[in-house]
Amino acid sequence: MAKYIDGFVIPIPKKNVKTYRRMAVLGCKLWMEHGAIDYYECAGDDLHVKWGVTFPRMCKLKPGETAIFAFIVFESKGHRNRVNAKVMKDPRMCKAMENVKMPFDMKRFAVGGFKVLVEAK
Repeated sequence: MAKYIDGFVIPIPKKNVKTYRRMAVLGCKLWMEHGAIDYYECAGDDLHVKWGVTFPRMCKLKPGETAIFAFIVFESKGHRNRVNAKVMKDPRMCKAMENVKMPFDMKRFAVGGFKVLVEAK
C-alpha cells in the first residue's frame, strides 16, 4: 500500500529549538494517538554539505538559525485527512495553541503533502 507524507521545513532560531521541541513532543503524541503511522521532527546538524542546494541557502537561514525537517507518515491521503481533522479538533491541541507565540516565523514555514515514490520494505 502506498503511504502518504506530510512534510515540513521550518527555519528557526537555534535559541528556540528547545521551545519548539516541547511543541513537537505534544504533536507527536497527538498524531500518533489519532492514527499516524510514524512521526519525525529533526533539527539541522550537518547543513553545509558540498553538493546540491543546501538547507541554509534554500531556507535563507540567518545567522543563529537552523532548519527543522519534519514529516508525518500516513496510510494514504484520505487517512491523512481524517487523522489531521481529529488532531485539529483535539482539546489538547486547541489548548496548546491558545495565545501561543510560535518559536519561528510562520511566513517562512513550508509544508506540503507528498505521495511516496519509493519505500524500503
